[in-house]
Amino acid sequence: MKKVVISGAGGFIGSHLVDRFLREGWYVVGIDNFLTGNRKNIEHNLNNSNFELVTLDISVEQQIRIDAALIMHFASPASPIDYYKYPIKTLRVNSIGTLNLLENARAFHTKFLMASTSEVYGDPAVHPQVETYFGNVNPNGIRSVYDEGKRFSEAATMAYHREYDLDARIVRIFNTYGPRMKPDDGRIIPNFIMQAMEGKPITIYGNGKQTRSYCYVSDLVEGIYRMATLPDLSGKVVNLGNPEEYTVIETAEIIKGMLNSKSEFKFLDPMEDDPQKRNPDIKKAKKLLKWEPAVPFEQGIKKTIEYFRTIKNG
Repeated sequence: MKKVVISGAGGFIGSHLVDRFLREGWYVVGIDNFLTGNRKNIEHNLNNSNFELVTLDISVEQQIRIDAALIMHFASPASPIDYYKYPIKTLRVNSIGTLNLLENARAFHTKFLMASTSEVYGDPAVHPQVETYFGNVNPNGIRSVYDEGKRFSEAATMAYHREYDLDARIVRIFNTYGPRMKPDDGRIIPNFIMQAMEGKPITIYGNGKQTRSYCYVSDLVEGIYRMATLPDLSGKVVNLGNPEEYTVIETAEIIKGMLNSKSEFKFLDPMEDDPQKRNPDIKKAKKLLKWEPAVPFEQGIKKTIEYFRTIKNG
């Protein structure tokens, strides 16, 4: 039985990856210190004999030595609220944590997949964003702990690939939504759903004309699974996201309408270094992975609303 190590296993995306690899017959070692992850996301797997939970902080300078066929690095605060709250820990997990896992991969000649982000493109001057674009990132702004942390992680991953011939792959994840998101994590979809559901003002930063694209989590997991398991992808960097683009106001109107909400829009000052355009070019994913999103936005939002209703009602 093949073994996979997934850091950030208690997180939104990490926990869905645990489920997917277990369904595919892998032995899964999940690592998390639950700084921002949620143990409830993986509770249903704790009695599975093919799942092992290791509670530790990968950014502590310690030897992590797990012999596996695949290591997937998904540990990091990922929402602005979380990385503003934990700036140093965000930097550490994306530097020391990444290096620790890469050393583990090197020791056992293990395939390595690193979860990067569309935030490496910053506030892009190129639209849509293609993998060859180097980005427009403020290196010392408030968001830089995440943006530059992930850029360092990419640099480290590719250095190990070149120096040690490590089979390393990078996915750049664009806005993703779905069940197991934290309702208070500050990102646009949970914010709008919870505010509309509770009849509170829907808070929009800036004029609302900035754009986003949204990928449902099951689509993203499929792309990640293919990127991790298909052959001949060593050294590749691939965007994963949904290229359908919506303004922030359009997003709010769709969610408000689906909930028949009476919430009004409340416009706030723009967030510092907030990207004005966010849209993935996924030609590379289509070519290499034969992948593209399949879940329509309103269908995914419906499932996400159902999830938030469930946790709201206990």
